[in-house]
This record gives sequence, C-alpha cells and structure tokens, in this order.
Amino acid sequence: MAEVKKMATREAYGQFLVEEGEKRKDLIVMDADLSGSTKTKFFAEAYPERFIDSGISEQDLMAEAAGIALSGHVVCASSFAMFASGRAYEIIRNSIGYTGANVKICATHAGITVGEDGASHQTFEDLSLMREIPGMTVVCPADGISAKALLHEVVDMEGPAYVRLGRSGVPILYTEEEAAKIELGKGTQLRDGKDVTIIATGILVAEAMEAAKSLEEEGISARVIDMHTIKPIDKEIIIKAARETGAIVTAEEHSVIGGLGSAVAEVVVQNCPCRVAMVGQQDTFGESGKPAELLQKYGMTAADIVSRVKEVLN
Repeated sequence: MAEVKKMATREAYGQFLVEEGEKRKDLIVMDADLSGSTKTKFFAEAYPERFIDSGISEQDLMAEAAGIALSGHVVCASSFAMFASGRAYEIIRNSIGYTGANVKICATHAGITVGEDGASHQTFEDLSLMREIPGMTVVCPADGISAKALLHEVVDMEGPAYVRLGRSGVPILYTEEEAAKIELGKGTQLRDGKDVTIIATGILVAEAMEAAKSLEEEGISARVIDMHTIKPIDKEIIIKAARETGAIVTAEEHSVIGGLGSAVAEVVVQNCPCRVAMVGQQDTFGESGKPAELLQKYGMTAADIVSRVKEVLN
C-alpha cells in the first residue's frame, strides 16, 4: 500500500511566510519566543528586519501586533494556541478585535495532538473564544496544502483573523489545483452522500474521510464537508446538507462546547432542524501521551465518527 503523504499545518505556515514575505514588504511576523516550534524562524532568517520576538509574553505580543498593524502593516502573530488565545484573550478582544486591527493570529500546537506536552498545553477552547469576538474571522485548515491557500486569503483580507494550526503531520487531502478553489467562508464538499453528512474541521477532516469509506462498505452513504472556516460559517452548505441528508455529525479536535459543533447546531436549529451529533473533546482536560493514542482515548478517530453516525441514524 502506498505511503500516505503527511505534513503538519505549522510546517505549511512556515513555508507560506517565507514565500509571502518576498511578495509583501508590509508583512511583519511576530512570535513569543517559540519561533522554532511555530516555524516563524524561517521568516526570521530570511527577513530579520521584519521579524520581532516579544519574548515569553503573549499579552505584549498581541498589544504590539495591534499597534504595528494600526500603523499600516499586516502582522502575523504566533504562539502556541493555548497561550495565544488564552493568556492574551483580553488584549486580543480589546486591542485587536475592537479596533479591527489587521492582525492574523496564527496559533500552532492546537488540540490534543500536542501530545506529550500534556493538559496545560492542549487547548480545546480557542475556536470558541475567538469566534465570539465581533469581526474575528476564524480558520482551521485540514492539511498543509489547504493551509497555504487559506493563509493567502487571510493575509489578503482586511481585519483580524485567527488561524488554528497543528503540531503533528496530517494526511494531504488536497491537490494544489483543488486548494486554489477554496474560498474563505465557504465549506468545501470533499465527498457526496445521501444518508448523512459529516462536517469536520482541522485534522479530523482526514478522519472523516476514512469514516466515510468505512460506512460505504456497510451501505451507508456519507457526505463529507471540510468546514475550514468556522467564522463566518457557511450557512448555505449546512442547510443544504440538513435538507438533503437529514442527519449531521460534526467532528473537531476541540471541545464540543462552543466550537464547530455548536456553530453548526446554531445554523441547523434556526433554519432546518435535523438530527445532529458531535465528535470532539467531551468537556474534559487531556493528558500527556502519544497523539494517536490520545485521539483514540478521547474519542476523536474515524471509528468514533462511524459510531456517532450509526447512533444518529438509529
């Protein structure tokens, strides 16, 4: 069997910055003493005059990023998702969100697949925190190829954005040609189906595709949608799925409270009520361990998606 090509979305981010830095002289990249891990180090090496390390202080990072952006630059500010969204929340809300500053918060090491770093570094709350800030665009790419395409759109748009990136390598799902068709704010249907729709985001899109293949072997036709933009959410594709399949299962490496599942349920209940089930972190903290083992323990694998589909259909 051919080996599945994998790439971490943080790696794609590092590559994107170097490529974009050559084209955009107004791009400033900032970090909080984690440039080796967030991969902003490649931009720092290529364009040292446009790189700023704020040290271990995410609050200062975001405040400085807001000031630089409001002076006419585009700023990509990075740290681990736990610290970027949690430690600096007030500054993001008041200095970036309230002012509409052109800051792109590109947070890496999101979710439980941070692995051995344990519960203190595993964030399941960031999508919820960021999507409730007025005017904040929230993006969670499924693979390295789509991450680059979405980052291009995010940097080109005006206003604040939060981009959720991962530590571990994930399967490549998109070709360059397919990624070029991705639109910010529009979900991407990767597979058609008539019995149920699986709406996934981030690393669980690959698990959703695997789940759909397993379900097909059992005679269940599953549609798969990559909801890479959590906000603004694509209401049209969700309503269409609800009407045509009558059942939806959401899948995210995030708490089922306030994340993708909640966002989808909000659309469904107001427009086209149908059966909805959610796969994700079930209101618990994580623990230290291997990423694959943690996904299995906390119920975020293809097998778990299959189980939830069967439950919602029955």
